[in-house]
Amino acid sequence: MNELRNSNFFHNYYSKIRLMFGDESLFGRITNIRSCWCPLGMRPSVSSLKIREYVYAFGAIDPINGDSSFIIAGGCDTAWTNLFLATLSKQFPNDYILLCEDRASWHKSKNLIVPDNIEIFFIPPATPEMNPTEQIWNEIKQKDFDNRFFNTLDKVIDQLCISTNALDKKTVKSITGRDWILLTG
Repeated sequence: MNELRNSNFFHNYYSKIRLMFGDESLFGRITNIRSCWCPLGMRPSVSSLKIREYVYAFGAIDPINGDSSFIIAGGCDTAWTNLFLATLSKQFPNDYILLCEDRASWHKSKNLIVPDNIEIFFIPPATPEMNPTEQIWNEIKQKDFDNRFFNTLDKVIDQLCISTNALDKKTVKSITGRDWILLTG
């Protein structure tokens, strides 16, 4: 594969080389209660729930131009990672994707199926701050999930779909565009 990357064929075959950061996050029916604004003299009331029903979201973002890709998954393992990688590959079929991931076991599994247009590399251990996708999850959770009560897991999934589809390129770039990344673009 190194010969392919260094050849003219590689540069002629893919329209661009794209740097993306991938990650997974848990979304569920447990209410994350945060402080909130209310009129002086009043005490805010937030419903809370302790039911442990979850779904996972897999996502990859391109902080240089703001593109993103997400799927909602029933688990967090190699099989779901394979599905996400296939989805990402199909979303950007003409691009060669350098995908930066953490060192989760499912990112390094011997059963991982990495499409031809994706190359995975890893951030150093215990450095989630180096993955800007973490800030996307924080944004979604703070804006659309904190202090919210979801009657069913389907309502969580619906909100997650709305939240990820509402992320426009400008928002992704503003949340994730760090100097050390943008200088590479």
